[in-house]
Amino acid sequence: MQTTGKCLCGLVSVSATTKHQESDACHCGMCQKWSGSAFIGVELNDGAHWVGEENIAVYSSSEWAERGFCKQCGTHLFYRFKEGDMLTVPLGLLDNSDGLELKKQIFIDEKSPNYSFSGDTTNMTGAEVIAAFQSLSNS
Repeated sequence: MQTTGKCLCGLVSVSATTKHQESDACHCGMCQKWSGSAFIGVELNDGAHWVGEENIAVYSSSEWAERGFCKQCGTHLFYRFKEGDMLTVPLGLLDNSDGLELKKQIFIDEKSPNYSFSGDTTNMTGAEVIAAFQSLSNS
């Protein structure tokens, strides 16, 4: 699906295609601190086109990943792996997220008891997520 999005102040925008017709929620402690709750993201295909890149700041949040945000308004723009091509943007960044159903919840064992999502999703604990990524990187 072709999509566009922009930050609150409009200095940064993105146009891309989504990798899947779905969104995922991450409940890890880092995502909860970053987003204030679960981080609901949409993975983009290679070739996302950013306008206003000079207004993007990047924070190295772990050994393997970094998070981008607008220097002016602070809008969260992306979560990406330092190696490889995985790039996820917040669902709320997109101008149109119709049809991007929540399909998976990761780090479900760290989820706050203060909220829950309706519908059936695939749920993975932190250990299951790490094991899955390790098997991908060893391939």
